[in-house]
Amino acid sequence: MQWVFVLCVSVALSECLVQIPLEKVQTAREALEEQGLWEQVRAQYPFNPMAKFDRSFAVADQPMTNDADLAYYGVISIGTPPQSFKVVFDTGSSNLWVPSIYCGSPACENHARFYPSRSSTFRYSGTPLDIRYGTGSMTGVLSYDTVTVGGLAVRNQVFGLSQTEAPFMQYMRADGILGLAYPRLAASSAMPVFDNMMKEGLVNQDLFSVYLSSNSQSGSVVTFGGIDPNHYYGSITWIPLSNQLYWQITVDSITANGQVVSCNGGCQAIVDTGTSLIVGPQTDIAYMNSMLGASNQNGDYVVNCNSIDQMPDLSINIHGHAFTLPASAYVRQSQHYGCRTGFSAGGDSLWILGDVFIRQYFSVFNRAQNMVGLAKAR
Repeated sequence: MQWVFVLCVSVALSECLVQIPLEKVQTAREALEEQGLWEQVRAQYPFNPMAKFDRSFAVADQPMTNDADLAYYGVISIGTPPQSFKVVFDTGSSNLWVPSIYCGSPACENHARFYPSRSSTFRYSGTPLDIRYGTGSMTGVLSYDTVTVGGLAVRNQVFGLSQTEAPFMQYMRADGILGLAYPRLAASSAMPVFDNMMKEGLVNQDLFSVYLSSNSQSGSVVTFGGIDPNHYYGSITWIPLSNQLYWQITVDSITANGQVVSCNGGCQAIVDTGTSLIVGPQTDIAYMNSMLGASNQNGDYVVNCNSIDQMPDLSINIHGHAFTLPASAYVRQSQHYGCRTGFSAGGDSLWILGDVFIRQYFSVFNRAQNMVGLAKAR
């Protein structure tokens, strides 16, 4: 019989020298093989024995705050020495911008603002920037500086300094937005932060993953360069992108009780961390909400809170897989506003699978293979 010795630091060496029969120690590979998972893991994480010796092989966790299940933001820094900002990590846009001392809008007055003169690594560009979102817009100029996200320092990163911001942004908890979509979507052809991470070899894999907590709980995180198995159950379903602009995929249909209720014959959707709800065309959303017994009150679809347990599960069918949402996931209960569905009309043929969906399904955004991975969130 072979033996392996385990040493530890202790006052009495005799308390630390322990003999363990080698035959009783099961390797990680053996455990995975027993569960039939070895080939899947080996394909997903190719063997690289030098990775631990190379600082370029990195995985960076960026914690996010859950703001009442309506928005998720994390703290980054810009400049030398660093100036801190709360930003929404938005897979539905591609630019990074923060408020600046050049901004006179009320939205800038109650948020952190960037001071160029306080950073020794700041470089002014002056290229104008104009971005329009679903709930507002901003204008400003582009500049360059070191941006640190999840402990990764991205040097010479282009970012926007706001000069005007829409009134809605005055009520945002976050100061700015960090876009994580494709470069083609970036205003003024600004290189997105994650593209620079990949270009500089700062991440282990050319992907990032997102876990969103529910009910204002802590634990939300975006992981750059890796996938944390502690955030999901089962296996990841990989879905090819239909367009490399947003994180856009093809949805086969949306069903309830086995019947198609929307997206009949297929539709296009984007997986968007920067949108709170699930958004779709007016006709489809009106029909879905009507089927659920919701009434339209000033644009919000309200349901009887006592009816939630009787409401059906909805299945968003993608690439041959059903991603099911129970009523507890798609109805938001508020002490002040009652119960409202998480389905909103957007007036476009493009659907948005926002936070209502992502809270239920851990999402991986794979730039190496241009795919989205979805797995049941823990």
